[in-house]
Amino acid sequence: MTTTSSHLPPTVAAHVPTGVLVGGAWRPAHGGRTFEVADPATTEVLFDVADGDEQDALDALTAADEAFEPWRTVAPRVRSDLLRAVFDTLTRRTEDVAALVTAEGGKPLAESRAEVAYAAEYVRWYSEQAVRVDGLARRAPAGTHHQLVLRRPVGPALLVAPWNFPIAMIARKLAPALAAGCTAVVKPAQLTPLTTAFVAEIVREELAARDLPTGVVNVVPTSSARSVSGPLLADARLRKLSFTGSTEVGATLLKASADRILRTSMELGGNAPFLVFDDADLDAAVEGAVQAKMRNAGQTCVAANRFLVQEGVAEEFTQRLARAFRTLVVGHGAEPGTTVGPLIEESAVERVQQVVAEAVDGGARVHVGGERPARRGWFYAPTVVDRVSPEARLVSEEIFGPVAPVVTFGTEDEAVGLANGTPFGLVAYAYTRDVGRVMRLAESLETGMLGVNRGMVSDASAPFGGVKASGLGREGGEAGIEEYLETLYVAL
Repeated sequence: MTTTSSHLPPTVAAHVPTGVLVGGAWRPAHGGRTFEVADPATTEVLFDVADGDEQDALDALTAADEAFEPWRTVAPRVRSDLLRAVFDTLTRRTEDVAALVTAEGGKPLAESRAEVAYAAEYVRWYSEQAVRVDGLARRAPAGTHHQLVLRRPVGPALLVAPWNFPIAMIARKLAPALAAGCTAVVKPAQLTPLTTAFVAEIVREELAARDLPTGVVNVVPTSSARSVSGPLLADARLRKLSFTGSTEVGATLLKASADRILRTSMELGGNAPFLVFDDADLDAAVEGAVQAKMRNAGQTCVAANRFLVQEGVAEEFTQRLARAFRTLVVGHGAEPGTTVGPLIEESAVERVQQVVAEAVDGGARVHVGGERPARRGWFYAPTVVDRVSPEARLVSEEIFGPVAPVVTFGTEDEAVGLANGTPFGLVAYAYTRDVGRVMRLAESLETGMLGVNRGMVSDASAPFGGVKASGLGREGGEAGIEEYLETLYVAL
C-alpha cells in the first residue's frame, strides 16, 4: 500500500519492504493477511504490512538454522567487514531511516537522527568486537594437562524488539548476534515494523553482495506475537531469545523458555528515580531532567519516572522544570521546531490521562500541562505535577508519557528508600556535588545503571541492563556479545 503521509519522502516510501523476509527473499505472509501501520501524529495509515503466522515463523527458523553452520564458520574479519559496511550505509542513509522512525513512531526528526546514529554505533562497536572474541590457553595447576577455553556462537536466535526505538533496539541485538556468528529471526514490534524491515534489507543486500548466506537474518512481522514466539520457543533448533519490552510479557516468555532451558536475555520495564539533592546545580539538574524525561515524549524504558527532590530545593526545582516544559513545542515530528511528538497510540494517551487524574484527585498540583491538546493525533501535553503521594500510580508505575511527578524527601537515607521502593531497577539519576554521596548511592541504589549529573546513560560501548524486575543480562559493551556466545572447556 502506498503511504498517505506527506511527511514521508516518496523515495523512502517506495523502498520499504512490507513482507516477511525468509532465506533472503521478501514474500507475503503465509496466510496472505496484513495489518495496518499508522502515523501516530495524524492517525493516517502508512502501509499494510505482512501479518506473519506460525508457518512463517517456522520457515524463518528453518532458514536461520540452515544458514547457521556456514555463517559460524565465516572468518571473524569477514563478519566484521560486513557489519562495518552496514554501519557505513546507515550513516550515509541517516535521513531516510530517520524519516521512517518519525513516520511510524512519531518522535521529532532530531531525535530520530540521534537514534540512527546511536544504532549505527552499536553496529560499528560490534564490527570491532567480532575479531576480539577471546579464549584461554594455560597449563593446569596440577601440571597434568593443558586447559583450552573456547568461545563459540550459541546458535539461531529470536530477537524481539520494542516499538519505541525501532532501529536502536534491534541494532543492539542483531549486531552482536552476527558478530558472534549467530543467525537470527527478528520479530519487530507491530506498531513500528517499517524501520526494522528497512534496516534488514540493508543487511540482506550486504550479505548478498559478499555471497554470504542471506538466511542469516530473517524478519517476521505479525499482529499476534504469541502465534510467532510460541512455536519458535518450543522448537529445538532455536537456541537463544533476546527480548526488550514489558516485565509482564518478559515473565511470560521466560516461562515459555523454561522447559527447554533456553538461553535468554531480558531488557524489561523500569521506574527510574531522578534524585536532586540540596547541593545540586539546579540549572544542570533541570536540563538533565528534560533530557531524561522527554526523549520520545517520555516513552523510553530509561525515562525519569519519579523526580525525588530534597525539600530545600523542591519548590525552586519544580518551578524551573515547569518553565522549561512550557518552552517545548508539541507537533508532528517532521515539522520544523517540534520538540515533543505524539504518544504511540490512543490507549497510551488514555492511560496517561487516567494516572494524572488519579494523582490530582489525591492532592497533586499541576504546574503545566495536565491535558490533551485539541489537535488530531495521539498527543498529551508536557506536564509537571508536585505534591504527589509516593503511593500514587503516577510514581509507582511506569508512566511512558510526558509527565514529570515531583516527590519531596528530607534525608539521603529517605531518598534511597524511596528510590529502591519499587520492583524495578533499570536506571537511576542523581544530581549532587558531593563525591562521597555519589559513591554511597552507587553502593546503595538497586539499579543496573546510574547517571551522575547527566540525563543520559546509554552508550554502545557500555553495558545496558537492569536488576530485579528490570531484566536479565546486558546489551552493549563487551558484555553484549557474551550473550550470544557459549563457553567450551577442552582438557588437552
